[in-house]
Amino acid sequence: MNTDAPLKQRIVEQALAEGFVSCRVCRPWDVPQVPARLDAFVEAGYHGQMGWMAERMHWRGNPAALWPEARSVIMLAESYAPEHDPRAVLEQEDRGAISVYAQNKDYHDLVKKRLKRLARWLIAEGGGEVKVFVDTAPVPEKALGQAAGLGWQGKHTNLVSRDWGNWAFIGSVFTTLELPQDAAEPDRCGSCRSCLDSCPTDAFPAPYQLDARRCISYLTIEHKGPIEAELRGKLGNRIYGCDDCLAACPWNKFAVAASDMRYAARDELKAPKLAELAVLDDAAFRAFFSGSPIKRIGRDRFVRNVLYAIGNSADAALVPVAQGLAEDPDPAVSDAARWAVERLCD
Repeated sequence: MNTDAPLKQRIVEQALAEGFVSCRVCRPWDVPQVPARLDAFVEAGYHGQMGWMAERMHWRGNPAALWPEARSVIMLAESYAPEHDPRAVLEQEDRGAISVYAQNKDYHDLVKKRLKRLARWLIAEGGGEVKVFVDTAPVPEKALGQAAGLGWQGKHTNLVSRDWGNWAFIGSVFTTLELPQDAAEPDRCGSCRSCLDSCPTDAFPAPYQLDARRCISYLTIEHKGPIEAELRGKLGNRIYGCDDCLAACPWNKFAVAASDMRYAARDELKAPKLAELAVLDDAAFRAFFSGSPIKRIGRDRFVRNVLYAIGNSADAALVPVAQGLAEDPDPAVSDAARWAVERLCD
């Protein structure tokens, strides 16, 4: 690294050395459009059971209010691009489809450690104070990412880049330092509808709008209790998250390979057998998903998802598995089990 280079240039070089694929800078107040969009999202009820979105709207809508002393936001992208087509497993109906980002270690831990190392380096090099965030605080990361020029929010509402597609985690370092800002990235989706048309549950009321109540990622991860009967059949064998809209994006032809091997899929999570997942008790679930983001939804919600997949499998050999859970203590699990049996025996 050129120690005589301007601080901004050295920050970018250090970020790339840490494993990030892109590093850009904006101001905390560079996203004036966020409050109105957030208000409309919550007003329409699109947030579903995610009450925390409504409770923290002041901060989520105004990053400058989160930490008034901050003068710059360093936005960073870290690739987790898969080496395989994540949609291939959808054809294996007796197997479960797990979102690419959850097929190994929890990205929150990995990205935050990288952010903290960069933040410590920044303090040593430039002084000031810092705060780091990665998907665990009321920060509009996608909007800030677009303002900083990491990419643009595509029609599926996720960040897309000409340089790395849309397979990336977003993190931020807020700092009291005044840093030169980068230009915002213009929208380059054009007339493309690939992401919208790929959604199994029609979760996009319009381009750039997401109704989380119909999104499979929301339904399998955030939604508590039974899922609406009308949507269960559309889940297919997706048991944790959904990658369909991300995988459909044509900009992924520029995807950058993940630099951290801890994002590479564990063999047992690429296409796990539904029959084996369904019988996990709480202790076995926690052990099997130790260090995984899947662990946080708990055994009951996960097994509920597995049972919906079993009901969608058309595999009569799985009937006994579902029958064995028809009296499960968790009402959502027992309901899903009975639904699966009825569907397979119909």
